[in-house]
Amino acid sequence: MTEALTCDAFLDGRVHAHQPRAGYRAATDPVFLAAAVPARAGQSVLELGCGVGVAALCLNARVPGLALTGVEIQPDYAALARRNAAENGAALEVVEADLAALPPDLRARSYDHVIANPPYYPAHGPAAQDAGRDRALREATPLCDWVDVALRRVRDGGYVTLIHLTERLPEILAALDGRAASLVLPLAARAARPARRVIVQARKGGRTPFVLLPPLVIHQGDAHPGDGEFFTDTVRALMREGAGLDLAAMARG
Repeated sequence: MTEALTCDAFLDGRVHAHQPRAGYRAATDPVFLAAAVPARAGQSVLELGCGVGVAALCLNARVPGLALTGVEIQPDYAALARRNAAENGAALEVVEADLAALPPDLRARSYDHVIANPPYYPAHGPAAQDAGRDRALREATPLCDWVDVALRRVRDGGYVTLIHLTERLPEILAALDGRAASLVLPLAARAARPARRVIVQARKGGRTPFVLLPPLVIHQGDAHPGDGEFFTDTVRALMREGAGLDLAAMARG
């Protein structure tokens, strides 16, 4: 697999990650996910479906001193996550396992935070040509089970943070109903366009009312005038400077 890898920079080079050239490739989603986690030094974080480890490594770059664990079902991606953690100096424990059948020692633990970027597309969706990309993007385990496992592994009062497609939001909220207080941040590519992705954050056992935040707009203007990213100031701070997204503060106004 070595000859088919690229080494990509995140957070303006604070994080480097080897990932398959033709398989599933981390882009902005894990950076958004990491930015939204309200973790503090000394806390524990479990990532379900960690891939090559980009979200956990970006979170580690922003909040040093975390106890990080990643679960990944694909052996090649789990191996890359371990390599990336070592090369970035991060203490990330990577467990090769199916989240639907976690090993007993993981089932015995609870975490301050559980995070995930579950597969976007249902099992009946079209298959990708690359097997690793297909496994990462087309779900074998139902989305409601991802949410259930996350809630079981997070401690009472702890946080589950997910990023997913807007169209799957009703399933996520249904799985959280009665078990957590949740808020949602829509992610819109441009102002006045529909939000295609959402960040969902839920506090286990919370009873506060559901909150739908104003959309976070990713790009400036109506279109790219040329080559470049043209991020809004807030998103540039997340993507390049490793800034965090305080969803609770946003909810308070």
